[in-house]
Amino acid sequence: MTVRAVALVSGSVQGVGYRWFVRGLADDAGLAGSATNLPDGRVEVVLEGAEDAVAAVLRALDGPQAPGAVSRVESRREPVHGMRTFTTA
Repeated sequence: MTVRAVALVSGSVQGVGYRWFVRGLADDAGLAGSATNLPDGRVEVVLEGAEDAVAAVLRALDGPQAPGAVSRVESRREPVHGMRTFTTA
């Protein structure tokens, strides 16, 4: 089943390669989506794809391999938009 999750990642996550870390996770898991720096210092992560792969990437967002210092990850499910690629901004 294809699902969509949006996560807001707080902490020291900008300027440390965090978006590229997420892109690598998503690419390895075969997911589409995006990782975007927000003006308030958080990173928004959007993931679409197989439910188990999305769940695995969500768990890794604050795992020991994550660059920077993640203090909090808040995620929610949304309706699938049909994304086909992963982008960073």
